[in-house]
Amino acid sequence: MRTVKRGMYFTLAGLAEPGVKPALDGGFRPAILADREFRRLVRESDVGVSLVIGLERVDGTTSRFESGVFPTDHPMAELNLPYAERLVKFVLWQKGGWKVTIGGPKEIGRYIRKMYSPTGAQAFDHDFHGKTVSERNLEVVVTDADKVPPAHETSIALGRHLEGYRIGFDLGASDRKAAAVVNGKMVWSEEVDWDPRGNSNPAYHYAEISAALKNASSHMPRVDAIGGSSAGVILRNQMMVASLFRGVPKDQFHMVKSIFLRLAEEWEVPFEVANDGDVTALAGAMSLDDDSVLGVAMGSSEAVGYVNEEGNITGWLNELAFAPIDYCPWAPADEWSGDIGCGVQYLTQQAVFRLAEANGISLAAYEQLADKLKHVQGLLESGNETARKIWETIGVYMGYAIAHYADFYKIKHMLILGRVTSGIGGSIILAKAQEVLNVEFLELASSIMLHLPDENTRRVGQAVAAASLPVIGKSG
Repeated sequence: MRTVKRGMYFTLAGLAEPGVKPALDGGFRPAILADREFRRLVRESDVGVSLVIGLERVDGTTSRFESGVFPTDHPMAELNLPYAERLVKFVLWQKGGWKVTIGGPKEIGRYIRKMYSPTGAQAFDHDFHGKTVSERNLEVVVTDADKVPPAHETSIALGRHLEGYRIGFDLGASDRKAAAVVNGKMVWSEEVDWDPRGNSNPAYHYAEISAALKNASSHMPRVDAIGGSSAGVILRNQMMVASLFRGVPKDQFHMVKSIFLRLAEEWEVPFEVANDGDVTALAGAMSLDDDSVLGVAMGSSEAVGYVNEEGNITGWLNELAFAPIDYCPWAPADEWSGDIGCGVQYLTQQAVFRLAEANGISLAAYEQLADKLKHVQGLLESGNETARKIWETIGVYMGYAIAHYADFYKIKHMLILGRVTSGIGGSIILAKAQEVLNVEFLELASSIMLHLPDENTRRVGQAVAAASLPVIGKSG
């Protein structure tokens, strides 16, 4: 694992002093504030030049993001490189792609090519988006801004099939959930603690998921379809990559890759599995009966999904756990990618644990992630002031993250759920996020509605939405 050179972000961090400060993180420097200030400085210079980022995915679809930067000979041109690199990082994890085209000043393009190379600071991203997901080498093309290919986006309908007797399941790193759903109504559900990341045996994972399906089936007279939600990159019911199964050795990963295909063969009913982020957004769109929904599930990682203005999913990656939201040079590093300031350390259980242990709440007595979270949530419910500040801090993180996400998504509804939002913690997060929008981003405060589902939906809503994925009469 390589870590990003932290010093490169000092210049950006100076542009990002937050107006609403998180109680337990004085060093937090929101990406949205730095990006907006950088763009303002470029505009006011009257000499800005175009920077265009193009992304191409294996299915041939393409995306573009356009911005402006200083010309190479400008006194503030030193800001260009960190700004462009963080921008590339975000859109790459938002939309995915095996080819990155940088149109603009050549030194920016060459810098990105060096960073996103097998030996560069972003070697993890090079490997992940290249060989791991796209099954080809990641390529960075350096060209002029007007030569970046145009965008060609597509979208597809997902789920919303409610008829019949269905099973839905949702796989997280600390618990797995299952629900029995009859004609759109949940008749039974369960949450079971498990430890997928710490288990190297593929048979363990198969047995655990199989047990969840059998438990759900026992509460219905028959099973017509099965739908699942899981962290990771899933293509045609195949698990291409997932931190959830990081403990499985590479020479056995094919057993994980095919796990849903084998379960489908066993059950012999329509079987469909989607990324947990997409299912989060689907759950929101179904409950709100509206579109332009960005859903964030705050669990062991950050699962993000998006339902666009047409009511469809986009086929983008939406792995914002690895997208930067904090430009502080000493921001915490993600344990998997090695990068700093990314969502996984701010909008997840990991944020709870990090802030707890840094502020006198010991978690040494607990081995399981679920037990650690329950302990800190118990302190919160009992009125512990430090625990309350943890959730208030996460709420500030969320507020600035929402504003940042709004630069890349058209958002009418922001849905927040997951284990971190259980109990009174969800209301605290929502209130602080709304405060950030009211203080710093009035235009967004009036155009984006924040939603916190009821307690049951927060915990098992994804499993219910997942049950609606398969079309009955169509095998998975």
